Amino acid sequence: MRAAIFRNGQIVADSWPDPKPAAGQVLVKTLACGICGSDLHARQHAHRMVELSKHFPHRKPMDLKRDVVFGHEFCCEVLEYGPGTERKFKPGTKVCSLPALLTPTGIEGIGYSNDNVGGYAERMLLSEPLLLEVPNGLQAAHAALTEPLAVGVHAVAKANIRGGEVPLVIGCGPVGLAVISALKLRGLHPIVAADYSPMRRALAEKMGADIVVDPARTQPYATWAEHAQMSPEEKAARPPLQAMLPALKPALIFECVGVPGLLQQVFEGAPRDAKIVVVGVCMESDRSEPMLGILKELNVQYVLGYTPEEFAYSLRLIAEGTVDAASLVTGHVGIDGVAQAFADLANPEKHTKIIVEPWR
Repeated sequence: MRAAIFRNGQIVADSWPDPKPAAGQVLVKTLACGICGSDLHARQHAHRMVELSKHFPHRKPMDLKRDVVFGHEFCCEVLEYGPGTERKFKPGTKVCSLPALLTPTGIEGIGYSNDNVGGYAERMLLSEPLLLEVPNGLQAAHAALTEPLAVGVHAVAKANIRGGEVPLVIGCGPVGLAVISALKLRGLHPIVAADYSPMRRALAEKMGADIVVDPARTQPYATWAEHAQMSPEEKAARPPLQAMLPALKPALIFECVGVPGLLQQVFEGAPRDAKIVVVGVCMESDRSEPMLGILKELNVQYVLGYTPEEFAYSLRLIAEGTVDAASLVTGHVGIDGVAQAFADLANPEKHTKIIVEPWR
């Protein structure tokens, strides 16, 4: 079969051995697979990913001397079953799955593995117990956005919202937009969002942001403070010592960029007692001033992935039209176009989410 392969630091179109389903596995045709920002980071910082894997002995790191097929945001079509399966979905059924395989030795990831081919290939293997049927005739390209939406849903869940917080989303790429969608579902308002890109600011408004900020012209934290003022009743109810502090509602800041220096900027701009949720994946070493966090009593929560329940919930949100995933899709490519798509995604005015359709 054909695949877009990560080889020697580059993405190349070439052939790959046809996968054969083992016990409990299903052979599927890849209908659509989103290119994730993590894939862009992985191409540039693959050696760093491998180096960090030493902290997780149960995970098998990529061997960068061997080929890898990326792709973990996918929708597929059932082709055939391996032994020991219940065959609960007929061939031709559209399905999504967490990007993982259940094996006798444990859970293995899909997409950053030499052994488990990802969605930038014509066919791949999935574990039958993890399959979710795509409902409502949802297009495969939109169902493939289940995974990035689930990241936002999980990030908001990990924020442990109590009610009354005013959120600020830094970065309105696909992950930031997913966070905005999840915040809207939780009923938090106003939602303040910041991004340098006019196209992404427009999408942020479409996905549910109430106030959008261009950091080149307006300080996001100052804008947040304008919209986080306590009511006269809330001011009056504060204890005496708190009355000496700025009368601001609780801050909930989502860092959705993942580049060095951003977390320090958040530390500098955040108000006292802010909850900071780090969603952006920074693949490089970074530095921040702990004393800022101490003086402001900041609460920093790092997040990763999602639960199976959040993944299934996200698929329903898209299928029922509650979240407008279609607005995020700005391009479609076949296997031969993946390398150029990686380059094109560097321009936020050109693309937000490119979908790989290996059958093209």
